[in-house]
This record gives sequence, structure tokens and C-alpha cells, in this order.
Amino acid sequence: MSLKPFDIEVDAPGDELMEIARRELRETPEMRAQAVEELRALLREAKDMHFSEEEAFLLIFLRPCHFYAESALKMMRRIAEFKKTNHPLLHALKPEEEKLAFVEHNVVNVLTNRDQKGRRVLLVNCGAAWDPKAVSSEQLFRVFFLIHLVAQLEPATQINGVVVVLDFDGLSLKQVKALSPSFSKRLITFIQDAMPLRLKEVHILKQPYIFNMVWALFKPFIREKLKSRIFFHGNDLSKFHQYISVDRLPADYGGNLPAIDYTGKDWYPCVASHIDHINKYQRCGFVEPSKE
Repeated sequence: MSLKPFDIEVDAPGDELMEIARRELRETPEMRAQAVEELRALLREAKDMHFSEEEAFLLIFLRPCHFYAESALKMMRRIAEFKKTNHPLLHALKPEEEKLAFVEHNVVNVLTNRDQKGRRVLLVNCGAAWDPKAVSSEQLFRVFFLIHLVAQLEPATQINGVVVVLDFDGLSLKQVKALSPSFSKRLITFIQDAMPLRLKEVHILKQPYIFNMVWALFKPFIREKLKSRIFFHGNDLSKFHQYISVDRLPADYGGNLPAIDYTGKDWYPCVASHIDHINKYQRCGFVEPSKE
């Protein structure tokens, strides 16, 4: 099936991708079937939580947990806890609520192509391109949350993982003030505990000296596993190219591909078209206590 540039890839993984899944995630047809049934049984025992038991949905949690059902259940519980803690921010979140942030402000974008390892690449413009008065840090998080919900649907992304590029070009006090301690803690907690995607690398680019103030806010919340996957490049893009091939990067980042001529506006219809999955995910979490 021919995909448009702003479509996601929901087809079943082919042989090459399944070989990666076997090698890195222990995935075989037998292991997949066994883990799905184990997780279904664990969910039925967990009376305080509700998650869809459809196989495709359960794979979202099993793949990043290498098909250990108990680990997947623990991740689901962390997700439920995160949603409960951030209920005012995330409750009933729909794409149309953040449409303006998508279509009018170039803060969050996704490369139309994958990198050389088949990973999705998320771009976040954290510097001068971001006006916190137009898009608050809470809105920025909500956009990021919606994008991650759609990325979950791609088997290739479930298996290969994602890369995040944070571009701090032109960072000033205006943006630093918006990146509050509460936002920092929420974002890092989400990434480490409540995001069912394999985050392989985080690249920080073009950060000025003032970035040290931002890093001081985030650093206390970052555990060793995530810290080992964060790379600081400044303006030395040659270091960045050691991780992502220039043949898979746009000219904006010293790559051989054309400069980026699209924004979140182009991706928004794709996000909005998967409202069924967004709604299904939003219904997951802790069961509301009986009011009898």
C-alpha cells in the first residue's frame, strides 16, 4: 500500500522487521500468543484497572516490555497513575482541542521519513520558534501526548523505537521561564514511566549557554537509563550525524535531504483521523470507584 507523506504505517510488520523484533524483543508468534494471554489474565485479576484486551492494543505495552506480561502490567499501572495525577490536563483530551497549536505554531513536528534504523524522529522547537504566550508549556505537553498516541499504532515504531530532537536555537529567558519545575517533572515522569514507546535517543541541538538553567530543572528527575540516552551537540552537527545519518536528515540539520517545508499543520489531519484509538486509550486507567 502506498503511503502519503503524512500517513502512519499500520500494516503488519514484514519479515525483516519481525527479525528485529525476535532479536531485540524476544518476539515470536508463540511468545506473542503466550504473552497476550498472560496479560489478559493479569488484567482480569486487576479489578481496579481497565484496559482494552484486544491483541493489537496489548502489543503496544508488551513490545517495549520485551513480552514480559508482568512488566507490561506494571507499565499499565504507571500509565493509569500518571493519567490520574494529571487528570485536569489530560482528561478527555481530543486533537481538536489543540488544533491551533498544531496548525498555527511550528513547535512540534515529525520527520516524514524514518532514520537509518527505522525509527521515527520527533522534532521539538524549544528555542526562539516557540512563543510560550501562544502555546503554553501545558499545551506543548498535550500536543506531545497526542502525537505519542498515534505513534503507538505503528508496529515499526513499536519495534524500532523513537528518537527525539530538541532544537534550542535562539533560546531566551522567555522560554526558560515557561519550562517550569512542574512541567519538567511531568515531562520526565511521562517519558520514564508512562510512555509505552521505546525511546532510543534524545538529541539536544544548538543550545546556548542559558540552556544550563533548563538542564538544572530537568536533571534531578532523570534516572540513569534515560541520562545515558541524552546527547548534547550544541552547534556541532557532525557529532549529531554519528547517530542519525545525513542521508536521513533534512538540510536544516546538515543533512542531504531537502529543508523541511512542512509543519504540525500537515500532520494534524493524521492525528485527528485516529480519534478512535485516542478515545480508546483515554478510557483506559483506574476504574472509577462505585458511589453506592
